[in-house]
Parts: sequence; C-alpha cells; structure tokens
Amino acid sequence: MIQRTNTYETLFIVNPVLEDSQIDAIVTRTKELIEKHGGVIKSLEPWGRKRMAYIINKKNNGYYALIEFDAPAESITSLERFYNLEEEVMRHIIVKLDKKTLLAKSLKKEQAIRLNEANKEQGIQ
Repeated sequence: MIQRTNTYETLFIVNPVLEDSQIDAIVTRTKELIEKHGGVIKSLEPWGRKRMAYIINKKNNGYYALIEFDAPAESITSLERFYNLEEEVMRHIIVKLDKKTLLAKSLKKEQAIRLNEANKEQGIQ
C-alpha cells in the first residue's frame, strides 16, 4: 500500500557554540531520521550562524537550517520527538505546505531560472 505524503518545511536553530562538525552531525541525523520514516528530502538550506531576534538560553546567535521534504504525516511525531530530546536544538518549527504555497514556490523558481537565462544571454553574471 502506498502511503500518502505531504510536503513539509522544518526550520531549526542549533546551539552556535558547537563545532561545525557537531552541527553537521545534527543536520545529518535530522535528514536520516526523515528518510528513515519514509520521507524524501527536496532541499536543504543551511543558513549558518545568525543573530536571533531575542535571547534564547542566554544566547544571542544560533545556527539555522531549513529542510523541505515530503513525508507521511505519521513521521512528523518522530521528528518532533527528536527535536525535543536533542539538547542542542534550541528551537524548531515544522510546517505543512499547502497547494498555494507550493505553486508560488514553483513559479518563483521558474522566474529565477528565466531571469538567470536572460542574464546569461546578455552576458551579465
């Protein structure tokens, strides 16, 4: 039986005091957990260390990572559990993307591709 999947985005903030290898390990474990529960990673955007709007756990900065993925709804509870148990994840959010959002993202991506092609034709980098 084929499971119905939804498209989700998750954004999480990792403690910035960690070494880059430790942060990469957390991001990798998150990806592996999503894939283990039947998910498919569509994109991973490591935003890097950024200043936060307000202090969390006595820290001004955090390492941000955004993952867009397709997964069955049942897998989201295990991802939530992972975030709650992982001490170095300071904040997280998981959002189910609706059809309008997905359409807007695809249109924006197509527009960026067309703009890039037009710039190449004109010799603009």
